Amino acid sequence: MYTNTVKLSSVVVAEPGESYQSKTTVYRWIEVLVDCPGSSELFTYEIPPQLEIKPGDILTVPFGAQQVGAIAIRFLSQPPADLAPEKIREVEDVVSRKFFPSTYWELLNRIAAYYYTPLIQVIRVALPPGLLGRSQRRLRLTSLGRDQDVSSNTSVFMSPTAQQVLSLLQKTPTGDYSYYYIQQKVKSSYRGIRELTRLGLAENYLEPPRQNQPKLQKAVTLIDNNDRDLTTRQREIIEVLRRQGGELWQSELLQICSASTSILKTLVEKGYIVIEEREILRREQSPLMAGDQAKSLTNAQTNALELIQSLNGFAQVLLHGVTGSGKTEVYLQAIAPLLNQGKSALVLVPEIGLTPQLTDRFRARFGNRVQVYHSALSDGERYDTWRQMFTGEPQVVIGTRSAIFAPLPNLGLIILDEEHDSSFKQDSPIPTYHARTVAQWRAELEHCPLILGSATPSLESWVSVGSPGTPPPSPLPASEEGGQDISTFIPASEEGGQEIIRDSTVYLSLPERINSRPLPPVEIVDMRRELQEGNRSIFSRSLQEALEQLQEKKQQGILFIHRRGHSTFVSCRSCGYVLECPHCDVSLAYHHVEEGAPQLLRCHYCNYGRSHPPHCPECSSPYLKFFGSGTQRVAQELNRQFPNLKLIRFDSDTTRNKGAHRNLLTQFANGEADLLVGTQMLTKGLDLPQVTLVGVVAADGLLHLSDYRANERTFQTLTQVAGRAGRGEDPGRVIVQTYTPEHPVIEAVQKHDYHSFSNAELEQREALNYPPYGRLILLRLSSLDPIQVQNTAQIIATTFSDQEGFEILGPAPASILRVANRYRWQILLKFDHEALPNLPDWQEIRALCPPSISLTIDVDPINIM
Repeated sequence: MYTNTVKLSSVVVAEPGESYQSKTTVYRWIEVLVDCPGSSELFTYEIPPQLEIKPGDILTVPFGAQQVGAIAIRFLSQPPADLAPEKIREVEDVVSRKFFPSTYWELLNRIAAYYYTPLIQVIRVALPPGLLGRSQRRLRLTSLGRDQDVSSNTSVFMSPTAQQVLSLLQKTPTGDYSYYYIQQKVKSSYRGIRELTRLGLAENYLEPPRQNQPKLQKAVTLIDNNDRDLTTRQREIIEVLRRQGGELWQSELLQICSASTSILKTLVEKGYIVIEEREILRREQSPLMAGDQAKSLTNAQTNALELIQSLNGFAQVLLHGVTGSGKTEVYLQAIAPLLNQGKSALVLVPEIGLTPQLTDRFRARFGNRVQVYHSALSDGERYDTWRQMFTGEPQVVIGTRSAIFAPLPNLGLIILDEEHDSSFKQDSPIPTYHARTVAQWRAELEHCPLILGSATPSLESWVSVGSPGTPPPSPLPASEEGGQDISTFIPASEEGGQEIIRDSTVYLSLPERINSRPLPPVEIVDMRRELQEGNRSIFSRSLQEALEQLQEKKQQGILFIHRRGHSTFVSCRSCGYVLECPHCDVSLAYHHVEEGAPQLLRCHYCNYGRSHPPHCPECSSPYLKFFGSGTQRVAQELNRQFPNLKLIRFDSDTTRNKGAHRNLLTQFANGEADLLVGTQMLTKGLDLPQVTLVGVVAADGLLHLSDYRANERTFQTLTQVAGRAGRGEDPGRVIVQTYTPEHPVIEAVQKHDYHSFSNAELEQREALNYPPYGRLILLRLSSLDPIQVQNTAQIIATTFSDQEGFEILGPAPASILRVANRYRWQILLKFDHEALPNLPDWQEIRALCPPSISLTIDVDPINIM
């Protein structure tokens, strides 16, 4: 935590089952959080006598002139002293009862406090779309009101206003309008509404938020086998139904029988079948998977699995396994007994592109008990998946970082695969949470283990388990509870990896690949020498030779490029002018769409696009040249130099459509291409056993970034992409092209040496007090006005300068000052890991920002560019 006192301490949720009434106290008021932009404080409402409300319920309340969603937080025995009782409005209705368990509430509160974010913002991120929608009060006619003739003398006596409202309702076929619409049409309508309700001519009701509705589909059920009066065609349909167990979806039956709905209608009239609508849960569409059995484990896998299964309660496990060591099989066998015990498991992956392959493996093992949850699903699919989780049935949920909020009621295990990946951190919108941090809190609250799996662990996770490689400096006493020895150190041996257990953290090692396959040798190519020896191609001679052998040996390869697009920038060879985005301080990248299509320039920050000009806008020279290499240019060069080589591009340009990740990987796995060309999406856990060659076109683009994490990211990315080679029967080969082969990170990648890299990097981090030894908070300010944002940043930095306990870096312009016409400045606060400095009141800091300036407080930032 970064705060000495948490201001949300008043936000306490009653224990489940606790009554809001007691013998001595009747609670008449409740404080709620309303779902309204710009509102983050608690509001007091009166509890109507007819409603039973408990903390955690989702409500609808009047707020200004509208009805909004709200969440009940806590009861009050007395209204606030500064609030006049007559100004306190009543809660309208309860939309959903007991929605939040107490542990879930505690998690959301902890996130709000740690990341300095209003609780309602955290709730919006945690819940599926539309759950906190806006309700509205409506008025509808009763049967008495429909029969009432306003113009008749025999009608009930009513005021002119009531007559106007009644006439308005009778003009619509439904006899139903919202209060808001009636108020627009009839002056002082509230008197007429009250009168009609009192007379029993109309009734008011609350329309709940317009949430996603369950998807319904027609099902056909066989109810009579006697087919005496049926035609031959009708008998065929009855026979198909009989063979299918007497029940089929209508669409499937029509497809199998090549029939029309008119035949089914005839069968319904004759009393042979019934057609009715039933709910069908929307799920991510995936191919049917053949059943899969648990595989035999290596000694290291067996040791890791036994230790994981022996854990009782919370423990953080770092599963450090080289690429291809079988971490996924350990996950699968750790989850299987939990499902049999009625518990569920949550598996987080860094990229949506990784979910299809992992989902297929899990569904082959666990069938329909596997659910998928991520932002690429439709709102309906997310809605149905959320409802499925609430059933309490044992299941496995696989998803990206937002899935950490999945409401699994009986959670037995949380897994973060590729835990080192920066995609687990949210930069915007707030809260800027890290899924690994939230997963640790949730595992503590749910009393279940958390497994962090990676071949290249983050330095934060590495330090948290004591930087394995040497025994613990001072053994801790054995657990008094009679459990495992929490200070155990088991050195690496021929039989398996090493294990270190300290307090609630466990280190497990998988040092070898499955079947003792070797890690692929990494060849480093000095591109300076290639140029000196006359090779001007973007491919070294070594890589060209390897690509030529791919087709000869009928093998497959991967080419990694750290940028998408064709060229990094376009420059005039006459005057040096670079074509830039008019809304951002970055150059436009050239995108090659297809042969003959207009040439397109695009900004990778705001998505601005324009056609490629025939002449330089500055000097009118026709000599415009493309510089740098993206995935498109590499693919173009490959087609030119190796016309017989079939390739697939795998980047964010080619995977925008739903299901594109699965389709492209399936094509490659089926041998429809020799080469997969892509960006960092290729580095994240893909298991392609047929790949024998991995080429890195330009390693330097990752290495030389103005970020203290550049070395760590480069080592992780290059090691991960190298690990895609040689996972099958044939040995692998990795070729890394670079202009700085002597760089320590490149040398560590060549040796697959995580320990030497981490030791050197941690030494530098400790000297500079950067994470994991120091802590950071980054303040991001942005505005359309460059002067105002700069002045505000200076004022905030001056406010910090009066306080002690932390170092202030800045204010300074962001590395790219302008993005989407917004000018960006940053202030970085740095302090010791163990220290808790007297940080300012963040509400006061926010108050220093004019309305036109956006301020984001990023706790533990990953990206400081």
